[in-house]
Amino acid sequence: MARGARQSETLDFDPELTELPAEARWREWMNRVEAVLFAAPQPVERAALARIVGRDASIDLLVEDIRADLKGKPYDVVSVAGGWQLRTRQAYALVIEVSAALPERRLELTRNEAMVLVSIAYHQPVTRAGVAGILGREVSRDVIGALRDKDMITAGPRSPTPGAPFTYVTTKGFLGHFGLNTLRDLPDLEALEDAGLLGRDRSLNSDMPIATDTFEHEAGDDGDEA
Repeated sequence: MARGARQSETLDFDPELTELPAEARWREWMNRVEAVLFAAPQPVERAALARIVGRDASIDLLVEDIRADLKGKPYDVVSVAGGWQLRTRQAYALVIEVSAALPERRLELTRNEAMVLVSIAYHQPVTRAGVAGILGREVSRDVIGALRDKDMITAGPRSPTPGAPFTYVTTKGFLGHFGLNTLRDLPDLEALEDAGLLGRDRSLNSDMPIATDTFEHEAGDDGDEA
């Protein structure tokens, strides 16, 4: 019965809101978008937001107006993994950590896993043999499997080389975890050197603590997201 009621409500859902004055209609669309972003555990893509607003509504302008409303708030709407997500500003990361209100969101990577992940991120799609060639050392299936289990990489298209081995590419989970909207937001190799991820010889810095915040991404003009 409840399922049938939900289906009926979906059929009756009005994205256009033509009965409302233009200003009230825009505000309701903003509220709808913000509500979905608030409820969603993952970045929300454009297609999902387009289903809840009018056909002529600009998602980008709605998000821009929501962000303007959030000026001075401890959270913001950020572009990440090809969609949008509400994230706490970096300035409040320590506050959240001290409160212990949320579990720690650290991604533990071994040194070998980090080396392989960086190689795949910058050379994708690339085969396991290709990564081995980049690193100058064998890459075990266990390392590939561990990165897949951590939702950092997935299988890409098959290589046109003999045997048609699988290539590997990074996932949306990779983008979301490191606060990147697209792969174009990856820092250049010099930035990784400056951050201490790579040694000046482009090898992984063995003194670097391997954690989640290797790639930092700015979230607008008011600070980073956490």
